[in-house]
Amino acid sequence: MFINRANELFQSIGENKIMYLSTCVDNRVTSRAMSFIIYNQKLYFQTDKTSLKYEQITKNPNVAVCIDNIQIEGVCKHIGGPLDNNNNFFSQKYKEYFRGSFDKYSSMKNEVLVEVTPTHIELWNYDEGRPYQEFLDFNNQLYDKKYYDCNS
Repeated sequence: MFINRANELFQSIGENKIMYLSTCVDNRVTSRAMSFIIYNQKLYFQTDKTSLKYEQITKNPNVAVCIDNIQIEGVCKHIGGPLDNNNNFFSQKYKEYFRGSFDKYSSMKNEVLVEVTPTHIELWNYDEGRPYQEFLDFNNQLYDKKYYDCNS
């Protein structure tokens, strides 16, 4: 069930989204909208390695990403530059979906590509008006679904 639901979820998200990325170091939490490319059930974004966000990620690679009713927790890893040959999957899609940002930032010397590997996803949904929450644990490949009673 986990694999099927994870595949469905990433298919519904698509190949690109503007999502909110939250990072934290020394009890300072910051969030910002980011342009993400989604590929092989991982999320990718580029950023300047002199930014606060990158500094926070290097000190604490655990992040949260949010879009609509989907909350993603994950671990970041710097995987080179956005235009590196081994990152063509990213640069091609980033250029297609976020052309303005690609043209302005991708070739800058301080730009880095960051990969977010999901560890946990939670999302809210409704089944005939009844709310439920889904939980995907990527570390253990577990799926759970919890319904909530609207009458209490």
